[in-house]
Amino acid sequence: MKKIFFITTITLSVLFSSCKFEFEPQGVLTGATLTDDNLSQMTEALYAKVWFDFNDKFYFGLGDGMSYNLYAPYSDYVYPFSDLMASPATGPLNNAWASLYVVAQQANKVMTGIKASSVADDLKIQYIAEARFMRGLAYWYLGSLWEDVVISEDPQKLIDNPLANTNPQKDVFEFALRDMEYAAKYLPETSAKTGHVNRYSAFGMLSRMYLHYAGFVGSNYGQNRNSGQRDAAYLDLAKKAAEKVISSGIFSLMPNYPDLFTIENNNNVESMFAFQWTPGQNSTTGYGLINTHQAYFALGSIITGDDAAWGGWTRCPYDMIQEYELNDTIRRKATWMGFGDYYPEINKEKGGLRIGNGDGEYNSGNNNQALNVKKGVVGSAKDNPAVGRMNSALDNYMLRYAEVLFNYADAVLGNNASTNDPTALGYFNAVRTRAGLNPKTSISYEDLRHERRVEFCMEGRYWYDLLARSYYKQQEVIEYINNIQKRGEIPAFLFNAPNNLRLDSERNAGTRAVATATSETFRLPYPESESIQNPKLKEAPIPFEFTEDRITDLFN
Repeated sequence: MKKIFFITTITLSVLFSSCKFEFEPQGVLTGATLTDDNLSQMTEALYAKVWFDFNDKFYFGLGDGMSYNLYAPYSDYVYPFSDLMASPATGPLNNAWASLYVVAQQANKVMTGIKASSVADDLKIQYIAEARFMRGLAYWYLGSLWEDVVISEDPQKLIDNPLANTNPQKDVFEFALRDMEYAAKYLPETSAKTGHVNRYSAFGMLSRMYLHYAGFVGSNYGQNRNSGQRDAAYLDLAKKAAEKVISSGIFSLMPNYPDLFTIENNNNVESMFAFQWTPGQNSTTGYGLINTHQAYFALGSIITGDDAAWGGWTRCPYDMIQEYELNDTIRRKATWMGFGDYYPEINKEKGGLRIGNGDGEYNSGNNNQALNVKKGVVGSAKDNPAVGRMNSALDNYMLRYAEVLFNYADAVLGNNASTNDPTALGYFNAVRTRAGLNPKTSISYEDLRHERRVEFCMEGRYWYDLLARSYYKQQEVIEYINNIQKRGEIPAFLFNAPNNLRLDSERNAGTRAVATATSETFRLPYPESESIQNPKLKEAPIPFEFTEDRITDLFN
């Protein structure tokens, strides 16, 4: 079945009959068949299917590849991003654009169905809030990555008039904030179903959004991206949103960092929003409902037990492995497999997996240079029956409580060079000490940048941290990418567990061609197919006409 990507030509039948977005015929989109008991079916698909093409390769290809947490010189879903050469024809870029619009339009259809139903008003509001959480997040990604995009509250309008002007990035962010603020106000205190969002999930997302928007507003809404200042009012909102989450007591840090990335701990106390993939399915029985990351990360079939193991050259760059402190072995081993590491939960029938060159060990080769991906890699179906071909069965995170703690500290830091605020330090150090590291006595931007990068490495986050900084200190980020990361240089190095890293003087360092970061680096090109279908994407954006005001009583 041919898949249609063009949001400008999407109809409801196309949206939900393409191979990866086919929905079970439950009749829940008609409104007339909705009851108080089956209303939750309306939002179920918003946690998996509609996000699949965003999650499949773009999640890490952009989030970790573009930020150079990851490189894979033979994978066309990573190197266009890590080498800063993404084009309008880059496959994952096209898929992500389509996926994000499917999320938004599915959320719109859910809201239309709910409004037309006769269910209780309080339930209507609750499930509309859930749909708005998803739509708001989708538009936040669209605005962050493409800046000026088409805002749609009604899919029928795009069907009737497929040639649509974009709206400016400021309006896209404002639209997303309205959605997430509505979700924070009207979602229930606790999740209606395991794995679903609640109002504190929305407050957690707001703590992120407000922080990013503080830099955008501080740049005069993108007009001066080297202003050096973040907006104080939005920094305060970010702090208040984080406080809401922390004081609720709903979420907490998992005691043991590696446990975050095991199937058994899906939807744990630290998980504030994660995609909900189906265990026990595989690429034949459940494509579109599964987490495919292990197939792209696993260094060999010894891990997966099948042929879906394409991560032999999906590796940690030298710039990333240098980021780990000498004693930061807990997070490093949970994220990257290095020479000498042992994982008893993988290849259990042979006594576990050890990375090495000895008998019975996985031969890492390359003179123990490579570090391959561990985070998202869980083993085979023999190790856990929830695993299937191309399905790790992990519900990968979109928001963790650890980020909210960092967001609070970041908001307190504000525009200062450093802070020793005791509350901010306490939250910041709670994450560090879990990793077995000594607490800090003050926090700077560099401390936060470092901790965010290491804590969330291979969780699709770091590029958005660099984007947030580029709103008000763009030249600093350009210098960081070009002169600190040195993406074109490939040093020859040796690595031995736990964290023994050294350059290899017996081998020559390599180089590869990469683009130079400029101001254009921070805005992705529109997909080629979209520009053809809708030439107005290339015209100047027009203001969006808002029909509601921002919610102002969230923190009363």
